[in-house]
Amino acid sequence: MLGAAACTLSSTVAMAQSDRSLTIYGRLNTGLEVVRASAGDSVTRLSNYRSVLGFRGEEALGGGLRALWQLEGSLALDTGAGSSFTNRDTRVGLAGPWGTAFAGVWTLPYNAATSGFDPFYPTTAGYMAIMGNGSASISDNVQNTSSFDRRQVNQLQYWSPRLGGVTVKLGYALPEETVAGSGARPWLASGSLVYEAEGLVLAAAVEHHEAYQARDTADIGVKLGAAYQWAGARLAAVVERLNYETTSGDLTRQAWYVSGTYRIGQGTLKAGYARAGNGSGRSRARVGAIHSGPSTGASQLTVGYDHELSRRTTLQAFVSQIDNQRQGLHDFAINEAGLSAGQRAGVFTVGMRHSF
Repeated sequence: MLGAAACTLSSTVAMAQSDRSLTIYGRLNTGLEVVRASAGDSVTRLSNYRSVLGFRGEEALGGGLRALWQLEGSLALDTGAGSSFTNRDTRVGLAGPWGTAFAGVWTLPYNAATSGFDPFYPTTAGYMAIMGNGSASISDNVQNTSSFDRRQVNQLQYWSPRLGGVTVKLGYALPEETVAGSGARPWLASGSLVYEAEGLVLAAAVEHHEAYQARDTADIGVKLGAAYQWAGARLAAVVERLNYETTSGDLTRQAWYVSGTYRIGQGTLKAGYARAGNGSGRSRARVGAIHSGPSTGASQLTVGYDHELSRRTTLQAFVSQIDNQRQGLHDFAINEAGLSAGQRAGVFTVGMRHSF
């Protein structure tokens, strides 16, 4: 009798759960760093590389329609402070044969289109020091008005189904904030087109920031990327053009990035190089690390090695150096070194990453 009741209960639970799912996941990622800047002594520190904890699931609604949800927050693995439960990719939405639509806080299509081309993303050595003009891990339309490498609050996104290897993603951040003084209501639109087939990835992305620098101004980011993987090796490249409209005129900067990885047994050799050109245009403003004039560019070279202890656990080591030109103002995008104009900085890291 008891056994029959147990079987009935088990069957009921299984049927109740068959149309929905729950996954708990996360990433713990940290490194012991030695940082040396050209104008100061070296610093030894423990740095967090955007560790996360998340919960996601879906429910079958019938007719090919599914409800999707996700809650993801940051973990400060080095200090334990400042963690939040939903300050990373968090959403609720619907998916079907027509694609996926959702609302929440999410990485923008422009960012996501090429972040995977950087084998050091998202560590201190990430290409965001050059590409995208810094990193906004989470922002609204007024908190960070310079970065094109961003996760945005209060937004809607649509992802097309993959057709012929092509996926289109569109994002829109609603004009919920008001700029004090001017009364401007900034907004953002982001889009990407990615083609994938037999080891080849081609990406194109554009992003528009309305009234970020001042009322009735527009900032535009455009980038193209390509990656090809074969026999344990991968090469990738990205070119980008950023244009800002400021009250004193336009400000434009072009940059490019190349990377390579090569698998050897349980390890992977990695390298990346980014180059920022001089800022140009009539603008006298500084937007993030970009300003107009000669010798305002910078370069970043990173080499590293990952050793897999298991499918989920990896030991990592890398060295990265940023070299600013005489008036260059670039710095590591996360875990900054505090650089001033014309300075350079290097970081050497040994660390560990575990995913679950």
